[in-house]
Order: sequence, then structure tokens, then C-alpha cells
Amino acid sequence: MSFTDSNISINLALFKRGDEQVFKLVYDNNYERIVGFCMQFIPEREEAKNIAQQAFVKLWTNREEVNTCNGIRAFLYTAAKTDCLNYLRHEKYKLNYQQDILEKREKLLNQEILESFKFDKLEYMELEEMIQNALEKLPEKCRQVFVKSRFEYKANREIADELGIALKSVESNITRALKILRKELKDVLPSVLWMF
Repeated sequence: MSFTDSNISINLALFKRGDEQVFKLVYDNNYERIVGFCMQFIPEREEAKNIAQQAFVKLWTNREEVNTCNGIRAFLYTAAKTDCLNYLRHEKYKLNYQQDILEKREKLLNQEILESFKFDKLEYMELEEMIQNALEKLPEKCRQVFVKSRFEYKANREIADELGIALKSVESNITRALKILRKELKDVLPSVLWMF
């Protein structure tokens, strides 16, 4: 059984037996197509190429399970899609893990800074409450932008995209927030400068 695809003819029986010439035809005719498919999930071309190559390795390993000629391409797309999704899940996990570690380290550092001011626990809680109250006095959009910038560590461009506002608007909201917060927290400003 064979089929013609873009001027090439693939013999399924030879493919399943592991004929390298037939496999090379399959590879040459489908590689760029699978890379392009992967790039719909993962924009980094090098990573997309790695995943595409891995799909062909899986195809070679499991070639005996392919029962139709059309199944060759279906196998490649399925393997590539699965690996793209696994890659994205892994990247998200890594990002979340790194963010978690960063937040824990920052919290520890913040406590050390506060301790260097010789705050006791009650003073620390009062300070946190004062900061929270000051944040609540910010206009809604201004507070959203400031929290994303200073507490979620997001870049200005990312904030602009998330909130659907101009980059200049993000910058002016941060400046406005800092001005209001410095006024609201002037009595404890040396203690909270490290936050802003």
C-alpha cells in the first residue's frame, strides 16, 4: 500500500519495516510543516524544532503501530501537540515555582529590613495595615497598576497589555500612586521606602 503526497510516494509496508529511505521521505516532506504547527503553541523556533524532531523520533519508534498512510501525519501532529502542551505546562510550573521562591525570599528580606529598624511584631502589623489603608485610598485603576507593578513584579508593557491601557498611562499611574502614597505615609516614610 502506498500513497502520493506532494509528489512523493510512500510505501507503508516499507515504512513499517523501518526502511530509512522511506522514513527520510516522510521526514523531508513533513518536518517544516510540523515545526510550523509547533510554533502555533511555542513561538521560539528552536524549541519548536526540538519538539518536531522528537515527534519524528516517536514516529520511528512506533512506526509499526501506524496502520494507514494518513496515520503517519496524524501521528506526527498528535505527538507534536502533546509535547507542546507538556512543554507549556512545564514552563508554567517553572514560572510559578520561581515566582513562589522569589516571593518567599522577598518576604524574608522585608522582615530582615524591618527587623533592622527594630520593629516589634505589633509595629510591623500596624505598618502593614497603614500601607494597606494607603493603597485603598488610591483610585481604582491607579491601585491596580501599582499593585501589579510593585507587588506582582510585572513589567509596564505587561500591565498595559493586561489592563488594555497605553504604556504612558501605566507610567503616569505609577507616578501618581507614588505621590499619593508618599503623602499618606509621610509619618513612617523611612520605614516603607524599601517597598516603593
